[in-house]
Amino acid sequence: MSQVSLVRANSYDREALRASLVEVLAPLGGMESIVKRGDRVLLKPNLLTGSRPTHECVTRPELVVEVARLVKEAGGVPFLGDSPAFGTVEGVAQANGYLPFLQQVNLPIVEFRGKRYQTEGDRFGHLLLSKEAMDADAVINLPKIKAHQQLTMTLGVKNLFGCVPGKMKAWWHMQAGKSSQEFGAMLVETARTIAPNLTILDGIIAHEGNGPMRGSPRFLGILGASEDVFALDLSVLELLGVDPMEVPTHVAALAAGCYAQKQVEFPLCNPQELAIANWKLPDKMQPIDFGMPRVIRSTFKHLYIRLIKEPMSAYQTE
Repeated sequence: MSQVSLVRANSYDREALRASLVEVLAPLGGMESIVKRGDRVLLKPNLLTGSRPTHECVTRPELVVEVARLVKEAGGVPFLGDSPAFGTVEGVAQANGYLPFLQQVNLPIVEFRGKRYQTEGDRFGHLLLSKEAMDADAVINLPKIKAHQQLTMTLGVKNLFGCVPGKMKAWWHMQAGKSSQEFGAMLVETARTIAPNLTILDGIIAHEGNGPMRGSPRFLGILGASEDVFALDLSVLELLGVDPMEVPTHVAALAAGCYAQKQVEFPLCNPQELAIANWKLPDKMQPIDFGMPRVIRSTFKHLYIRLIKEPMSAYQTE
């Protein structure tokens, strides 16, 4: 039995948001059931880009900070991590107004480093994933509800692609991007290997249309939480009225047996109660394959930021 907790949440006001988080986590046993005293806890938001800070392309910092407070109250030691395809996690966080919030709770930012790990399935064998994510005592996945021009939707499973080191993302787009099925299978294996302890989905203001970054903000007033990222994603597709078979991550999860013999319980609201009318998917789907020129540009830009720009900035500060 998988529990998917869904609630109405109408505001990013900190006090109201905290109350909504406590409400959505209560059926799961609260944060204390996820985090034990002394646990190092990775908070993994969607930090896609720093170039469109007003378009609701990323997980709201208010949500991240209130989750960090709950982790600390449970005795955990939270840290924030992600691996944007372009730039650094600190740079993207700063562009999206995160830093003042993080300072309030002394939440450190960690840049991901890669290491090869055996996957649960046998399709890929090994994947290069964030050592920081794999070594954490608990992983709390904090995705944003967004439409996606390559994958139809990006929710909890897709958000864990952020645990792949930045420069490897473009290579995966080239290698597995010849078909959406292959790419979806890679995303599912990544999610199964990371195995987040908890996923909390930011759907208060979502991003519809030509996402993941060129669409439009849309108020939904929803928070979702589950220890089962696959069940949570499927439940959100249902309340949005999106055909799951149009979403490669769902098709791959189905093929991998992620839903086998599972029943889903909705202790609070169910998807029908929160149903959203006229959710906008992309006008036109785009190929997943970036192509070699874009891969090369991405790799060199990542290396430039890592090896030249950041060391120079640090030197000038000193």
